[in-house]
Amino acid sequence: MTDTMTAEAPKALVPAATRLGPVHIAVTDAERALAVWRDMVGLTVIERNAGQISLGAGGRTLVVLEPNAAMPAVQNRTGLYHVAIHVPKRRDLAVAVARLFKNRFRNSPTDHLVTETTYLWDLDGNGIELTFETPERGTLHSDGDMFYGIDRNGRRHSGREAVDLDSLFAELKEGDDLGEPMPAGTRIGHVHVHVADLDAAMRFYSEAIGFRRLMLNRRFRMGDVTLDYPPHIVAFNTWAGEGALPPPANAAGLRWFTIELPSAGELAAARARLAAAGAQVAAVDGGGIETADPSGNKVRLVVA
Repeated sequence: MTDTMTAEAPKALVPAATRLGPVHIAVTDAERALAVWRDMVGLTVIERNAGQISLGAGGRTLVVLEPNAAMPAVQNRTGLYHVAIHVPKRRDLAVAVARLFKNRFRNSPTDHLVTETTYLWDLDGNGIELTFETPERGTLHSDGDMFYGIDRNGRRHSGREAVDLDSLFAELKEGDDLGEPMPAGTRIGHVHVHVADLDAAMRFYSEAIGFRRLMLNRRFRMGDVTLDYPPHIVAFNTWAGEGALPPPANAAGLRWFTIELPSAGELAAARARLAAAGAQVAAVDGGGIETADPSGNKVRLVVA
């Protein structure tokens, strides 16, 4: 594949109604993890037992923490780069960023043109992105060297500029409760993983899973796939190193992420594509299937 944004690529093999479901993440300590995922990010505890803590918004589970890791996330390995939690309104992002600033919790507000976002990490090194989608502001492009944005006035945008915090915080009123949780409509918008090989990852997520190719830029060492709407749904990079090894099994990090398909027929079709691609597939409780990309990042496909 050439280094390009692939707007001319075939449509996705999975329907536009496909969505991401809960992301399972291992952590070393439940309370330390909740201090970030609940108290800083703003997710609500939906269910908790000795082995799992389900967190979400509006009663929908988005992240499941598994406090069974023996060590923090290991650097320079494949696995989770970040899970992106997309909020329905710009004010929701403003509340979250203001809460982080108020608590002096390190984060990096970044303007990607098609999204406004901030990045942070839990205390085990699991990456988190909080995102508000703004596709009406412009489009992303790649010229084989780097990717960049073009705004609606035709101006070039790096896609990595700082968020205009004065504008963002203007969404808030004096006295607003910065402790309010993420609202209903918040969702897992995308997952971004470290992989060992870009081309192998692209073949897996496009040809086997069935998403549409979006970008593969070898100089930037990143690729991504999408559905029939922006932005991406799965992104992958080799920033941990070409040929990076999987992390130790007992380290904090991604256990699996979930892809929710709209019907049993779509699940069967995905299973057939995975088998044809030579991917290992196993049945899981509830009628779904589990597989892994060529770098060992686990994915579960279920019927929504």
